Amino acid sequence: MIGILVVDDQSLIRAGFSALLGAEDDMQVLGQASNGVQALAQARALGPDIVLMDIRMPLGDGITAAAAIASDPSLAHTRIIMLTTFELDDYILDSIRAGASGFLVKDTEPEELIAAVRIVAAGDSLLSPSVTRKLLAQVAATKPVPTSRQPAAVFDVLTEREREVLMLIGTGKSNSEIAEELFITPLTAKTHVSRIIGKMGVRDRTGLVVIAYESGLITPGAQPAPQTSRRNPD
Repeated sequence: MIGILVVDDQSLIRAGFSALLGAEDDMQVLGQASNGVQALAQARALGPDIVLMDIRMPLGDGITAAAAIASDPSLAHTRIIMLTTFELDDYILDSIRAGASGFLVKDTEPEELIAAVRIVAAGDSLLSPSVTRKLLAQVAATKPVPTSRQPAAVFDVLTEREREVLMLIGTGKSNSEIAEELFITPLTAKTHVSRIIGKMGVRDRTGLVVIAYESGLITPGAQPAPQTSRRNPD
């Protein structure tokens, strides 16, 4: 059962999301909150698996609340999906840095909302292609162009294959697309992603996207070189 906390300053949106998700057999809405302060208190009291968090709210915005939840050791299992009015919200990068695992526009289709909750609850991140492009554009605008093509020392802990996987993550590819690109199985791709997340100390793959760009492993617009071997044991 996926426990959910719905956070939005509009009561109609809270009620609508709660009714929709609560009707699913594998989901339970544990509570609601109308601002960031309430969200943090409710999260600590209820320990939800998923927090649907509005970004712009009075009495504590969603980004501040997300950062507090993500940094609380007792809520290490909790994943946050930010709710935006527009898909290209100005606060995407700040939200990712705060620990959000994905984004949804408030007028998303009901089946897409339900699927998104299951995706993030399963440990994956949720970034649509347009949100990913906006995120990377923001990273590029706020970071100087690397003077060296050599990746930062932080990546020394990664194997050569893991660096390849990280580069593909940075271009917004899913596990299945990574598997196809590197001629490995989707399960192997997922295993590589999990190991990279652990080594880099981030919550999920959205954090890896930011790290890859900010550290100069890849640059905006760069594409990894195509692989030539169709067989690789790792």
